Amino acid sequence: MAKYRKKPVVIEAVRWLGAEDTNRIVNWLAFQGANILGWFFHDTDITIPTKEGAMKASPGDWIIRGVAGEFYPCKPEIFAATYDEVR
Repeated sequence: MAKYRKKPVVIEAVRWLGAEDTNRIVNWLAFQGANILGWFFHDTDITIPTKEGAMKASPGDWIIRGVAGEFYPCKPEIFAATYDEVR
């Protein structure tokens, strides 16, 4: 069986810190040109519509804008293992 390496890509991402941080996330999404139709913002989670169906982001999770402009949540430990900050 063949092995594959993930191509290096640069993504945009923001970490959601909880309900008190929602306005910052909404502003970031607007700056990204996101259509937030179908997004649901609650005190304990954000529901994000994705191609795979609705996914939930919990406080501390990252919200990623992928290479095709799609948005999806990512757990902090996966984010740390997958991405390095670009300066």
